[in-house]
Amino acid sequence: MYYIGKVRSPHGPGKTYEKILEELEKRGFKINFSKHHWAGDLPFGLIVAEADGGHVAIRWSLGREFTFELEETDRETFDEFVEDTVEYTNADSG
Repeated sequence: MYYIGKVRSPHGPGKTYEKILEELEKRGFKINFSKHHWAGDLPFGLIVAEADGGHVAIRWSLGREFTFELEETDRETFDEFVEDTVEYTNADSG
């Protein structure tokens, strides 16, 4: 299974990463591996995770409060979502 999501967060990259992983676990995903991409001068990033429930990619951006949206998708849409986000940010990983 493949999932893509969008998150708004009032927190910086580190805290946002933690909150997204916590939210995924609340929704039944057991995270086996995750990676966080972001560019220091842009107010958004990408988290990619492999979980027992499938592959997850979440694009986050700054916002006033924490919101979380997740939808199931196909592999092609998932791959395009990840590639487009990483290409746009030309992100470093951390």
